Amino acid sequence: MDMDDALQTFIAEGRELLEDMEAALLGIEHDPENPETVNAIFRAAHTIKGSAGLFGLDYLVSFTHVVESVLDQVRAGELAVSTDLVAVLLTSCDHLSDLLSWVSTGEENLNDDMQRKSASIEQRLSTYLSGSSVAADVVESSAQEADAAAAEENDVCAAQDAAVSDQDLWHLSLRFGHDVLRHGMDPVSFIRYLATLGTIHHIETLWDELPAADKMDPESCYTGFEISFISDESKETIENVFEFVREESSIRIFTPDSRREEYIRLIQELPEEDMKIGEILVRCGTLTRCELEAALSSQQQSDESLKPIGEYLLEEKAVQPEVMSAALNKQKSVKDARPPEASLIRVDAEKLDTLINLVGELIIAGAGTNMIAQRSGMPDLMEATETLSRLVEEVRDSALNLRMVQIGATFNRFQRVVRDVSQELGKDIVLKISGGETELDKTVVEKIADPLTHLVRNAMDHGIEAADIREAKGKPAQGNLKLNAYHDAGSIVIEVSDDGGGLSKEKILSKAIDRGLISDGSGMADKEIFNLIFEAGFSTADQISNLSGRGVGMDVVRRNIEALRGTVELDSEPGKGTTVKIRLPLTLAIIDGFLVGVGNSGYVIPLDMVVECVEYGAWKESGSNSSCLNLRGEVLPYIRLGDYFDEASSGQRRERESVVVVRYGEHKVGLVVDRLMGEFQTVIKPLGRMFSRISGISGFTILGSGEVVLILDVPGLVQEAESYFSEHEKRAISA
Repeated sequence: MDMDDALQTFIAEGRELLEDMEAALLGIEHDPENPETVNAIFRAAHTIKGSAGLFGLDYLVSFTHVVESVLDQVRAGELAVSTDLVAVLLTSCDHLSDLLSWVSTGEENLNDDMQRKSASIEQRLSTYLSGSSVAADVVESSAQEADAAAAEENDVCAAQDAAVSDQDLWHLSLRFGHDVLRHGMDPVSFIRYLATLGTIHHIETLWDELPAADKMDPESCYTGFEISFISDESKETIENVFEFVREESSIRIFTPDSRREEYIRLIQELPEEDMKIGEILVRCGTLTRCELEAALSSQQQSDESLKPIGEYLLEEKAVQPEVMSAALNKQKSVKDARPPEASLIRVDAEKLDTLINLVGELIIAGAGTNMIAQRSGMPDLMEATETLSRLVEEVRDSALNLRMVQIGATFNRFQRVVRDVSQELGKDIVLKISGGETELDKTVVEKIADPLTHLVRNAMDHGIEAADIREAKGKPAQGNLKLNAYHDAGSIVIEVSDDGGGLSKEKILSKAIDRGLISDGSGMADKEIFNLIFEAGFSTADQISNLSGRGVGMDVVRRNIEALRGTVELDSEPGKGTTVKIRLPLTLAIIDGFLVGVGNSGYVIPLDMVVECVEYGAWKESGSNSSCLNLRGEVLPYIRLGDYFDEASSGQRRERESVVVVRYGEHKVGLVVDRLMGEFQTVIKPLGRMFSRISGISGFTILGSGEVVLILDVPGLVQEAESYFSEHEKRAISA
């Protein structure tokens, strides 16, 4: 991994930390006494600051340091959480996101606008910093100077002991791995960042592992460091400095209260000569000359007295050799059987997209191989292709699972939106989230964020009333906005609901007539009236505001959702609220399909939407021209696909046609086809712009034979079938 890769990883991790930080800030506003939330906010800021220091991003370090200082006072109980403080910290969070974006540009220094913004926010933050901390630093510095002066009056050993004790020296013994440079890490940057957490009292660089010039690898690291360090930070904070190199390096950190025996053990374990390391510890101030001499003089006796417990038990004849051997073998087998620690890796989204595309091509190629095997009639070849198809299906599922993410992260972003918009509107609104663990394709998650933003803002502006109006209606002053997600029949359903005043049918009809969208609203069902708000340029707002009123938004919502092969439904009850239901496919790449034949063409129906297949003639009433079937007492509207797509049939209409019953949401319809051709894996390919508006078609795929077949748009067909036949026909068949 080069430095650019490491920097991109830092930016990605920084954005995740900022999301966690923002979520915690929104939570602490309602629960200011929760110490875990405060610590989580502090850790996020501290980690960003530490990582930025590794890359020498001084402008990011300095700004985050001010944020961290304010959070430290909150953590210490010196500063109370307030709405104004949370607002400033949220603004700081936004600016940190801007700074991370600036890092991605590759510019070393901030421009004037960014510097002024940093300075302005730092000024606001500084008003929360108490002046007592500065006075405390001065007192502490004076005390250290007085202690140092008093130490000079004692003998050498006592003076060194006092210096070590009074200055609270940490000791860091660092041996960086040979590959840290190859992985994009600079050992000096770690030490430079360490200096931001305290004062480096003394540092010694070791070159003992440096080989001869002809054997030196310029990409390998051969350095080691012995450092004495003065800091008030915790051991965990200092350990986090070396988080990126901990696994491949030897990092030993000794606290100021470490015992002498621990340093003696360090001398024994390090590869350099004991005397050399001892002298370095003395120069660092970690050990006194007296302690070093005592340590070296007792080292030989200690080495002789220390024996493995097994040898001691054998010498004392406490156990038999056979028992000891069996115990050692048992210990080794348990160690070998221990599962490795779980780990996570970051993968570029483009690489996942490439993998999905390759899996799609593999599916098409596998289908072609399977057809050749079927035509050959060779049992061995057919068995091999069946095994191949099964493995390809498993690879497909595994690849798709890699792109599945929980929608909860997207939902949580709206906590900030609800807070800011509710304050702007002067309303008290709380967001409730459920179903955040529901998973769907990452591409779908990314593209659904904008439509959800429009719906959430509309619900707050148009749907939920002001507190005084709600109280006058007998409602709680605080309005509720809900985001919910769940799986249903191979799709994911996202609901945005509020407990506001609901939609006014009369107002919608009046606006629609004024704008010429309809001539007369008589005979329109409630859902048809509600769906008028999705028309371009339509708005029920009486005044234009920053949030709404220009008729731009809801039509974009529907267009974006339909581009994802989804649908949007709206339900409202006057005085009780409105619910917008979005139904989306789980993935946009590969599905299980059901192939049917109509005339000379083939069509694919998403298998998740297929309920059953029945014979058309068995359920069609003799002599009836109705567009419905009476399927076991249930009214089932149907569409004859041959007529719908104007397919030229080869000869007379088939005597034995089949009906594929499909379900989408709460609706079921039948699709009359000529042939049922079975299930197969379908690689969804988008239609070109010229054909993207064809009714009833959502894409195409390629069969193993190379034939192109179209994928049916079941939601669109369901909607057309429902609107085609009348309520009169329903009543006639039911009777």
